[in-house]
Amino acid sequence: MSDKPLFRDPSRETWRLFRIMAEFVDGFETMSQVGQAVSVFGSARAKPDTPHYQNAVELGRKLVEKDFGVITGGGPGIMEAANKGAYEAGGISVGLNISLPHEQEGNPYQNVSIDFHYFFARKVMFVKYCLGLICFPGGFGTMDEFFETMTLIQTEKTPQYPVVLFDSKFWSPLVHYLRTTLLDEYATISAKDLDLFLLTDDLDEAVDHMRMCVNKSLGQLRHPTPEEERNVPMEHHITGEGTRYGRPLKRGRPAESD
Repeated sequence: MSDKPLFRDPSRETWRLFRIMAEFVDGFETMSQVGQAVSVFGSARAKPDTPHYQNAVELGRKLVEKDFGVITGGGPGIMEAANKGAYEAGGISVGLNISLPHEQEGNPYQNVSIDFHYFFARKVMFVKYCLGLICFPGGFGTMDEFFETMTLIQTEKTPQYPVVLFDSKFWSPLVHYLRTTLLDEYATISAKDLDLFLLTDDLDEAVDHMRMCVNKSLGQLRHPTPEEERNVPMEHHITGEGTRYGRPLKRGRPAESD
């Protein structure tokens, strides 16, 4: 192994910003045309002959029947299944594809497709342009996307939208851990945080929950008057990437020791 220190060429780091900007511009321009849509997360390893895959196909179809488009990561498994259901039902089927070190093909059931190099740019598109989230059983990626969404909603950094965990056998141990360890034993979350998602085994319940919550939120939307806009605290204004500005940071001083 070389003893030379690792370093990054500053000139190459600066040019990298333009690649990042290009992904955001492409994503914003494309996704702003999608309309009402639900993001579906789940394992890339689910095979077509498994119940999870078949349920995801049915889910995609049911979402289109409720006038939703479907957004996935564009890969195989649950992503392919949800895209397939939406595509075959004649709806909007979005694939936010990511390039990985190992070979990967985007599934063929996408009528809106974007390719990303950066995970963080891709994640913004999932959160900014969906009106709800449905999580099937999955691995690290699914857990990452679920908890990042929960963090944004819990902290009110993004407006609350419906989140569904599908398959109680898979998700119940995690929900039990959240309740007994995070809430009861360590008090690192609040009881109301466990109400931010719905756990179900019923596809119709999942889809109806999406439509009910979205209709309710849309019914509350209207263009504020200029006076109302002036009275909205700056921390509640929505930024271009779809999150709230939040309060300016206050920095205190360390407590003096005796």
